[in-house]
Amino acid sequence: MKRIVLKVGTAVLTENLQIAEERLANIVKLLVDLKQKYEVVLVSSGAVSAGYTQLKLDKKILQNKQALAAIGQPLLMKKYRLTFAEHNELCAQILLTAADLNTPKQNQKIKNTMNILLENGVVPIVNENDATATEELGVGDNDQLSAYVACSIDADMLLILSDIDAYYDSDPHKNPDAKVRKIVNDIDSNELEQVASPHSEFATGGIVTKLKAASYMLTCKREMFLASGFDLSDVRSFLLDEKHLGGTLFTCKED
Repeated sequence: MKRIVLKVGTAVLTENLQIAEERLANIVKLLVDLKQKYEVVLVSSGAVSAGYTQLKLDKKILQNKQALAAIGQPLLMKKYRLTFAEHNELCAQILLTAADLNTPKQNQKIKNTMNILLENGVVPIVNENDATATEELGVGDNDQLSAYVACSIDADMLLILSDIDAYYDSDPHKNPDAKVRKIVNDIDSNELEQVASPHSEFATGGIVTKLKAASYMLTCKREMFLASGFDLSDVRSFLLDEKHLGGTLFTCKED
């Protein structure tokens, strides 16, 4: 059975500074459906924004952001747990920092835990441990965290669901004629050096962090699929029906 890591961003999980419960429920239903065909691991953002619903702190200050994550992580996990339970599914929480991914020994520990959970039908939910991670120990964003996790646990594919529904040949916000790049085999280094421009107040990404994640996956000889987290029809078509209707597949060139 193929193994996939699905990453969902803050822009998808939150709306008007609240957890977007309908979208979260749709993501969970997608994961439940995917479990019939794949082993699935979820990398979920949203802890800081969930914490902000309870305590309005300036998240630009690192200590405040850590406090918000500490408040928000159990709130977010409770929503996941209850929503998965509606489908008679069990989920588990795994919090990581960059230090957990830096050595083969630590990587093996993560992989061992993931394997046990997946063997028993449990959906692992991964997030960066923002409550304790310093700037030096932080991964930086969950797009890159999800790529590191995907490679470390030998996943076949990383799936990123975002407010960015695909990779375009130019900025679709500025160019109405921008066209989707459905299949990408390599990424220009200049595009990886652009400044990230997240659309959500609590997001840390943008297209640049997606491209960095895709570049890492290609380096590991694995695939990444980028699609909308608001309308799940493209990802459902791609993974369940094996039809590439929308979204972008990053994949190595065939030899």
